[in-house]
Amino acid sequence: MKLDVIKLDGGKAGTIDLDDALFGLEPRADILHRVVRWQRAKAQAGTHSVLTRAEVSYSTKKIYRQKGTGGARHGSKKAPIFRHGGVVKGPIPRSHAHDLNKKFRALGLRHALSAKAGEGNLMVIDSIEMAEGKTAILAKAARELGWKRVLIIDGADVNENFARAARNIEGIDVLPSMGANVYDILLRDQLVITKAGVEALEARLK
Repeated sequence: MKLDVIKLDGGKAGTIDLDDALFGLEPRADILHRVVRWQRAKAQAGTHSVLTRAEVSYSTKKIYRQKGTGGARHGSKKAPIFRHGGVVKGPIPRSHAHDLNKKFRALGLRHALSAKAGEGNLMVIDSIEMAEGKTAILAKAARELGWKRVLIIDGADVNENFARAARNIEGIDVLPSMGANVYDILLRDQLVITKAGVEALEARLK
């Protein structure tokens, strides 16, 4: 598929041929869902924890005599039946991550790129190099280009001045090509890729 290439100042910089194997697929929600679930599960801290009866702070003394009280037999105030006692089968710290093979993850990324292209929310920009990292300059350019909630993917390295300028602008996020992922692409309304980013993604996903 062909797409116009723009400049940061809004001018035209020719056209580019995008590989249909990356940008021309029919997006499948089930594939995207599985990859996003894998990403979010991997990012989940899993630090939830409760105190068991071995961990709560109480005396281990038998709370009252075994016989003659007319009540049930109890040996410890730490038992789950009592207030402030230990919790039975509560959550413990663990990893929520599960496996998803590399081929499927790459397929998910191709479908995410195709989804943005199919919606008309994909832009290719010639370069994001800036002479100085001024937020005001980038904010003006973003307004003129209609960028609101946008993810920008550069080549192997993000231009330092652009990254500094974008840091204080809400709604503009920047990633190198190796950081491109399904969740971040789907989370934003628009996807902007530099020509270097397109080349890096094609090399990575072919």
